[in-house]
Amino acid sequence: MADRDGVVSRTFRALVESADRKFARVRDLPSYGRAQGQHYFQKVFKAYMRLWKYQQDHRAELVRAGLNRWEIGEIASRIGQLYFGQYMRTSEARFIVEAYVFYEAILSRSYFEGTKVRDLGVRFKELRFYARFLLVSLILNRTEMVKILVERFRALVDDCKANFRETNFKEWKLVVQEIIRFMDVDTSFTITNARPVRYCAMFDSHPASLPCIARFHAKKVLKFRDAILMSYHRNEVKFAELTLDTYRMLQCLEWEPSGSFYHKRPVEPKENGFAVDHSGASGVIDLNLAADMTDPTLPSNPRKAILYHPSVTHLMAVMATVCEELPPESVMLVYLSASGKAGCINTSQIETSGGSRRTSKNKVVSQNSLEQNNHVNGKKGSSDHSDGYLWLGAKGNSGSNNLYPADIIPFTRRPLFLVIDSDSSHAFKVLHGAERGEKAALLLSPLRQVFKNPSSADILHNGSQFTLFLTAPVQAFCQMIDLSLSGADVDLLNDAENILSTAFSEWEVILCTSSNLDLVWAQVLSDPFLRRLIIRFIFCRSVLSGFCPPDDYEQCMPVCLPQLPNSVSPRSEVVQSAVIQLAKHLGAADCFHFADL
Repeated sequence: MADRDGVVSRTFRALVESADRKFARVRDLPSYGRAQGQHYFQKVFKAYMRLWKYQQDHRAELVRAGLNRWEIGEIASRIGQLYFGQYMRTSEARFIVEAYVFYEAILSRSYFEGTKVRDLGVRFKELRFYARFLLVSLILNRTEMVKILVERFRALVDDCKANFRETNFKEWKLVVQEIIRFMDVDTSFTITNARPVRYCAMFDSHPASLPCIARFHAKKVLKFRDAILMSYHRNEVKFAELTLDTYRMLQCLEWEPSGSFYHKRPVEPKENGFAVDHSGASGVIDLNLAADMTDPTLPSNPRKAILYHPSVTHLMAVMATVCEELPPESVMLVYLSASGKAGCINTSQIETSGGSRRTSKNKVVSQNSLEQNNHVNGKKGSSDHSDGYLWLGAKGNSGSNNLYPADIIPFTRRPLFLVIDSDSSHAFKVLHGAERGEKAALLLSPLRQVFKNPSSADILHNGSQFTLFLTAPVQAFCQMIDLSLSGADVDLLNDAENILSTAFSEWEVILCTSSNLDLVWAQVLSDPFLRRLIIRFIFCRSVLSGFCPPDDYEQCMPVCLPQLPNSVSPRSEVVQSAVIQLAKHLGAADCFHFADL
């Protein structure tokens, strides 16, 4: 018996060492690029699944040989980490679902905490497990699980500080503060039963406009396959390397698994501790949970590269890689959120409905100068773009930290859907007409945010207003008029969503039947994600046109290039009437100055 246990133990340790060596090869591979690490991932995944099956089949022998429960948890955590890494590279929902299932199994079986190990190294493994599980749960929008994990994570950090006084846990305390701050701002936690940010067929596919969309066919149709999401603001709300704005855009560009998944069930992790039968296959994952969280009938999510505080050169390298690997007849979405002022944030320029407030001495580039610099025989001088840029730097005001509009031009050789959210976004108007192969679709944020209550404009605490309009328009509208919603306002919120749903459906029909819709918009209109962004932009533009002070109209307005049809302009009757109806429904009619309100 002892000899057999020894053989099994040595084989297990050899499998662990082999799997760990392979894991080290893929752990730090970049999360962008279609071919990055696929070969290595398959090898390391195969090694860990072999290891996982071996510990299941020989659990009794391994326990007798001294196998610790936290070691099983570490294997499962590595497998979950592999799945999550593959999700970040591919955006395939099945990978993040598998990561969640493995992490949930670790939690429910108390693989780490049940042992009360006094080993500092093991406690750090447990801390990393909670941080990773929190990120996975956050992306999957499992709000109840996030709340449970936050409480346990906070208690674990406090326990570690009390029992390992010689060790500084300041960084882990900051992680706890990060997730709490994130939860305080994200509407998934502050508004109970709010509709999902992800694309949900139940709410975002409008029956009245579906036949029109199905018949619509442009001369050229592009498929939305790849996106780059980047945010760079100092001290912005974030968790790990996922900022609030990139999180909202990430959610907005994913499919909601099913209508029933929208009604989230409370999560009650099992507290069985040592009651687990060690001789059985306690590592078997909950296949019912995996089935509940996936929907095989949905199309694939667009692949997304998420960048946190990149350098200009790193951003351009990622854009070049994604652009080079973009499949034929496809469009790349690039979302860039950053300040246009070195060392500043967008809150340096704020508008309120009662008047204007300017605290920035930087001059806004005038429309005339932008038009003059637009293009001259397709050539541009080095000074053409010096008036505006995005600042991607930790400190200082070096030109190497500035992303200029001219830096984007080389990537217009392929179809580009560009969303710029910045207080210098209008400087990127010069891209229109300066493309090198394909005309780009541009959605540019206002230069100033506008709110009834100026305190809401703090991007450090609330994220960007423009991004919120593109991802959660009703919540953005309520934030703008200083209307706080809670779980008790579910009927008011649903009615507001229904008003917009009816309007969006009508606007989709107008765009699909328009005789003067620019090809740039027509060739992406069939894609549900990009169509939804366009429709929400129309809504955002009309809302701000009726809300912002008339004297600063241009700086408070978002811009799209090429122009969308006049039939969906900010003051068109069909668009304006929906905004008026929503304002009256939410008791904010007096905040708007439409002529016929």
